[in-house]
Amino acid sequence: MIRVVLADDQPLVRAGFRMLLDAEDDIEVVGEADDGAAALALVRAEKPDMVLMDVRMPDVDGLEALRAIGDDPELAAVKVLVLTTFELDEYVFEAVRLGASGFLVKHTQPADLIRAVREVAAGEALLSPSVTRRLIQEFAARPVRPELTPKSMESLTLREREVVALVAQGLTNDEIAAELFLSPATARTHVSRAMVKLHARDRAQLVVFAYQSGLVRPST
Repeated sequence: MIRVVLADDQPLVRAGFRMLLDAEDDIEVVGEADDGAAALALVRAEKPDMVLMDVRMPDVDGLEALRAIGDDPELAAVKVLVLTTFELDEYVFEAVRLGASGFLVKHTQPADLIRAVREVAAGEALLSPSVTRRLIQEFAARPVRPELTPKSMESLTLREREVVALVAQGLTNDEIAAELFLSPATARTHVSRAMVKLHARDRAQLVVFAYQSGLVRPST
């Protein structure tokens, strides 16, 4: 069962999402919050698998709550799917850097919402091509920051580094397998091992680490 917390200051948005999610046999909404502080308290109490988090909320916003979740070792397993009004939201880069597993526009189709929750719960990053391009643009304007990169980056094998670089370019496991002439299962294993070594929550953080370390350059 995928346990979900909804954090949004609009009651109608929460009600709509709850109705859709609770209708699924493998998803359960365990609580709702209308601001970041309430969301954080609820997450600490329930320790859900995932939070659907709006960025723009009164008082404590979604980014502050996301930062607090990422800083709490007891909440390391909680994944955050950020809700935005527009896909290319100004907070995209910061949210990914803070550990968001992906983005979902509020007017998304019901089937896409369910798919997104399941994919993120399974450890996939929900980053569309346009969001990936935005991230690359952000990284292009920033210097390499090796001090923000896990020292365990050095423990990656050559193959794992190749795989992480391809993840950073937005490739799926199947696309990575085709690029490196591997089976999809082998590609998936390399991605999983890299995530374990780097203590990455998901593929989105692999993207951040790849660029911060200089493993991938935006111009390449």
